[in-house]
Amino acid sequence: MRIGVLGAGQLGRMLALAGYPLAKTFVFYDMSGSPSAGLGEVIIDREGKYLDDFLSRVDRVTYEFEHLPVEVAEKLAKEKPVHPCPRALQVCQNREAEKTLFGELGIPTPQWKIADSAESLKAAAESLGCPVVAKSNTEGYDGKGQAVLKTPEDAEAAWESIGHPRLMVEKFVEFSREVSIIAVRGEDGQLAFYPISENVHHEGILRYAIAPAPKLEKHVQEDAERYIKALLNELGYVGVLTLELFETANGLVANEMAPRVHNSGHWTIEGAMTSQFENHIRAVSGHPLGSVEPRGLSCMINIIGEHGDVERLLELPYAHVHLYNKGERPGRKLGHINVLADSYAELVWRVRNCVQFLPGSPEFSSSLSSNRKG
Repeated sequence: MRIGVLGAGQLGRMLALAGYPLAKTFVFYDMSGSPSAGLGEVIIDREGKYLDDFLSRVDRVTYEFEHLPVEVAEKLAKEKPVHPCPRALQVCQNREAEKTLFGELGIPTPQWKIADSAESLKAAAESLGCPVVAKSNTEGYDGKGQAVLKTPEDAEAAWESIGHPRLMVEKFVEFSREVSIIAVRGEDGQLAFYPISENVHHEGILRYAIAPAPKLEKHVQEDAERYIKALLNELGYVGVLTLELFETANGLVANEMAPRVHNSGHWTIEGAMTSQFENHIRAVSGHPLGSVEPRGLSCMINIIGEHGDVERLLELPYAHVHLYNKGERPGRKLGHINVLADSYAELVWRVRNCVQFLPGSPEFSSSLSSNRKG
């Protein structure tokens, strides 16, 4: 089976690496002009001239990046199966549509309002009560296009700094930690849920993902599964879906969804019986899903900006190094390391051992550590 992938970054690369053992071949369709997949066949098409050529080379289409034109996915869907469905793209590209859908499905969200001017942003901040977070309604990614308003008087500066005509304004959520659940739905409606991961961000970028999330009450996993199941079934979804959540004193609150394999699920490559990447390929190919059981405890460490001492990392028997074949640049995701352990105490020790060889990495701080900030 020939699988077409819209986008040609590291997620596409890892999809292909998971698909090759299942005898899949891959064609990447890159609209950015700077593909980094580094394998398979890549069609670079910034002008949209080679879409028919791409279609002729594939049996099914998926995507590894949600910020792509919905009309391209819709056009492709008229000719070949496109998984996940273009509607999932449409919803997640628009925060207002996403939060509205969450509300309709009974998925808790922060209180929110829409602002289309500095004045209405100030009014929203006054109405919701500060602090609030203002986010561009479309095109936001990795913390970009966001501002925190501590008082309504911050509205004008926030409006100018975001520079977007329509903003989602959310009441700040008092949360103990950020978590995510990754689920997969097959063509036949079969569902599988990975254990929730605890996610630690630094400057808007994910740095660590611990799975299964420590100190997690059983009902929290069940709530997350219920919420993501509602989304999967409502959208008639096929493939991997991620739901990012805040854990609060009153339960889970949804932040956003991502209709694709996700950074917080990279731990599954070594840490689960079947990785998120293989399960996505299984789903979009029409195959049965694989087991999502964890193989012990895992922590994924993102390699950001500079590679660090890769040779020393490779010497560590518990460190599984994945490099994306990208050049160094501040804030750029260059790779990740998966660390496995039999206990959380051992996991903390091993992660800290890895981090010393990654200059610029923030100190490992999580619900497992006594020096937890915030």
